[in-house]
Amino acid sequence: MFRHDLSEFDRSRPLPDGSFGRERLRAALVEPDREALLIVHEERVTGFALVRGLLGPCRVMSGFFVVRTARRTGVGAGAAHRLTAAHPGPWEIPFQEDNTAAGRFWRRVARRAAPGRWTEERRPVPGRPDLPPDTWIRLTVVGSPGDRRP
Repeated sequence: MFRHDLSEFDRSRPLPDGSFGRERLRAALVEPDREALLIVHEERVTGFALVRGLLGPCRVMSGFFVVRTARRTGVGAGAAHRLTAAHPGPWEIPFQEDNTAAGRFWRRVARRAAPGRWTEERRPVPGRPDLPPDTWIRLTVVGSPGDRRP
């Protein structure tokens, strides 16, 4: 569902078997500086978050997804805040500017998680000169680690 939603913005298509690539998920499950977390609401899986850079100076939100029925309910924002609070310090969160809902969501998260400590910049998508640049939010989360389960 995540890759299908993104296909509107990155112009990707399913593989011959009908699936989308799973490289980010595989990396999040096996590489030591990454993690994959499930977002659970009312005892049901509602989404997931993929993070990289856990062993480095800056964390990167490499994937974030909430099922459509839970969007605009606060479930995603709550998960994003718990996740960033669990890893204080610098963060980078990329998204496609054409995905206006993602832009609104991540700017709200940045304002709440790092008031006055966030910026935006546009960066080319590596290997995809046919796509518009991504927007990257850079923020610094201050505080002590909390609950790591989004």
